[in-house]
Amino acid sequence: MSDLVWSRDGGDWPNREASSFVEAAGIRWHVQKMGQGPPLLLIHGTGAATHSWRQLMPILARRFTVIAPDLPGHGFTQSPPSRRLSLPGMASDVNQLLRILKVKPKIAVGHSAGAAILARMCLDGTIAPKLLVSLNGAFMPFGGVANHLLSPLARLLVMNLLVPRAFAWQASHAGAVERLIHNTGSTIDARGIALYRKLVRSPTHVAAALRMMANWRLEPLLHDLPRLATTLLLVAAENDRSISPDVARQVSEVYPQAIIERLPGLGHLAHEEQPQDIADLIMRYASQPNRAGERPPTL
Repeated sequence: MSDLVWSRDGGDWPNREASSFVEAAGIRWHVQKMGQGPPLLLIHGTGAATHSWRQLMPILARRFTVIAPDLPGHGFTQSPPSRRLSLPGMASDVNQLLRILKVKPKIAVGHSAGAAILARMCLDGTIAPKLLVSLNGAFMPFGGVANHLLSPLARLLVMNLLVPRAFAWQASHAGAVERLIHNTGSTIDARGIALYRKLVRSPTHVAAALRMMANWRLEPLLHDLPRLATTLLLVAAENDRSISPDVARQVSEVYPQAIIERLPGLGHLAHEEQPQDIADLIMRYASQPNRAGERPPTL
């Protein structure tokens, strides 16, 4: 149980040859880049890292220049001050990274909380992709009592420096990570399980995920979403136990131009379960010169 160090822990990292380290927003980022063509940005969700794109990224790289960072505090990227582990804070930090990289993505793909970060960036005018793909996007706050309890509880947890270490210690027990993945509704390969195990054994990684939960506020994003000026594709896996597929319908009520694609039989980590299918879906919509909210013909 220790924090991740590239020289020690990065030897078996997926697509390692595409990795580099970049200074931006006052922290050192781990970034992967591969392929040629229009720039496509991948942003992972809370508690994940670039490993989650391990199979999808090389497929997309056949047609795009694909850029995928580890979010602040996640994987091999340094943590910023805890107040910046919020939706606007992360959106701002990713924007600063893109400015250093001189990247203006034409396509933006986000998983879970990553989709919310990208939507915030679009609304703030820091990116202007022609297509925003939300993979099981975390756009809706928890409802009812949970909405009032979760953030205070998460704030209480992150104030206790022992909590991330206790979580990381618990994750080292046999079957713990397998249960976490099972609870997402997904089934992934043994390598994916091993990589998640590596991540959740890192107290720094766990602390960043908890601080994101504590700081996350989605109401301003939902208030602003009708102003979105790009095509929004909501990919909803029907077996997702982390983000209900009904969230896509709720988002479409706020932003009626959104397009919904449902994926039967897949869970929250659909892009790890069926990367080729997800790549085909992204490329089909990316190839269409449609206006925001206009559905391209089915191939």
